[in-house]
Order: sequence, then structure tokens, then C-alpha cells
Amino acid sequence: MPISATTTQMLKGMLEGCLLAVIARGETYGYEMIEKLERHGFHMVSEGSIYPVLMRMQKEGLVTATVRDSPSGPPRKYYSATPKGLAYLADFQARWNELARAVNRLLDPGPDPVKGGN
Repeated sequence: MPISATTTQMLKGMLEGCLLAVIARGETYGYEMIEKLERHGFHMVSEGSIYPVLMRMQKEGLVTATVRDSPSGPPRKYYSATPKGLAYLADFQARWNELARAVNRLLDPGPDPVKGGN
């Protein structure tokens, strides 16, 4: 199924937090992040979309990067979350949970909590 412009825009707003969630689980490199995101249902994420985000996160001090030799192929850049990155992730999770609850309430076909009915 082709990726819609709406999906692309929604993903742009979530990608930084999702990448931090992957990195917070343990040091990882770019292609490995894509594989982990795919296992969680993010089939629309490509290497071209994550590297600019990773570079920005590194500049903002959310992650650190270390280049190491690879057992196969060229050296890899491994990313780790910083304390600032972990704090950002906690804030992202709180904001995401609040937003998801609001959207789910709105999309729920049940009674409208504002009007007391539909």
C-alpha cells in the first residue's frame, strides 16, 4: 500500500520520539533501527528519513554517536541516548499518551463526553 502524504506528515512528528525509544533500549546503528521499527509496524521508514533526524538529535545533545568497525562491511555509527535524550523521551511519551487518548476519545463512536451524547 502506498504511503499517503498524511501518513508521511504524521510520521515526521513522531519519528524523533520513536527513534529515541529504540535507542533508549540499547546502543544501535541506523540500519538496525530501521529493522526494529519495522518489527513494530513502521514499514514506511527508510534510511533516508532517519539519518537527518539522527544528525539533528546528535546536535541537540539527545544522542551520542560512536563509530566502530563492523564485522561485515564499512564501519558503523552506533547511537546511545544521553540523559537529556532520556528526559526528552519521557516527555514525548507523556505528550503522546495525552494526544492518543484525546484522538481515541474523539474517534470513539460512543457518547460525546462534551455534550453528554453523540
